[in-house]
Amino acid sequence: MLESAPRTETFIGSAGNKLAGDFYGKGPRPVLLLHGGGQTRHAFAGTAQELAKAGWSALVLDQRGHGDSEWVKDGSYIAPDFAKDAIAVSAELAKRFGKKPVLVGASLGGMAGMLAEGMAFNEKRAPNFSALVLVDVTPRFDPQGASKIRDFMRGKSLEGFASIDEAADAVAQYLPHRPRPTSTDGLRKNLRQRDGRWYWHWDPRFFDGPHPISEERHLYEDERVDAVRNLRIPALLVRGGSSELVKEEHVKEFLMLAPHAKFVDVAGARHMVAGDRNDVFSAAIVDFLAALPE
Repeated sequence: MLESAPRTETFIGSAGNKLAGDFYGKGPRPVLLLHGGGQTRHAFAGTAQELAKAGWSALVLDQRGHGDSEWVKDGSYIAPDFAKDAIAVSAELAKRFGKKPVLVGASLGGMAGMLAEGMAFNEKRAPNFSALVLVDVTPRFDPQGASKIRDFMRGKSLEGFASIDEAADAVAQYLPHRPRPTSTDGLRKNLRQRDGRWYWHWDPRFFDGPHPISEERHLYEDERVDAVRNLRIPALLVRGGSSELVKEEHVKEFLMLAPHAKFVDVAGARHMVAGDRNDVFSAAIVDFLAALPE
């Protein structure tokens, strides 16, 4: 019988930083799921449950500075930092299971996956993962869409919200295509309270610190292009059909760089594909993983 509650564990990142994760399932093959910027591991909980039902061990991880993971001391949140954390956790999973994990990465998580594989290729090492699933992220993406996402995330990052309902109002305004939840319990997992106000559950230095992700030079676009061009593992790109970030030309470039890759377009979904159409998204992931070699 499948466990209903995940098993929470702590992993160690590349800088000795603590990373919080939840394990779903007890299958013999691991999957590492990395959320997007500003999210937490709970964004992938539904998909992890489906993977567990399909016989996988699914680890959803809070990336550095997010959720219950440690805020790094030096405030370093450039893209390669996340890639190096993914490599460290992947190595631990490979040691435990005797098999490298599949990496499923949304936005920031997918960027980390691309760069991690690029590092392995450039350093003439074996791939870090057995397969790579990119969720609404490609080597290049729409700068205006990215700017809108950043503006929403930064809007209340420092001043916070007076209440959870105020945060829910902000999310509803940003995501008008989604029915507003009747409960704020899910949103509460993405917030933390201090001094009577509610703040997003991530380090504000992610955008405004000494080494923020927000500067273009810290996103390593050319390295992402080279990484996908040199991919040696099975790959899947899952795009939100109405994505504000990944346009058709970006998909075409991705498939040109990695002609062996698979592609799924999720109708009715925007950038946060798993949150918009989790049923379709999860089914696409399960189907892709089922076709992988043992």
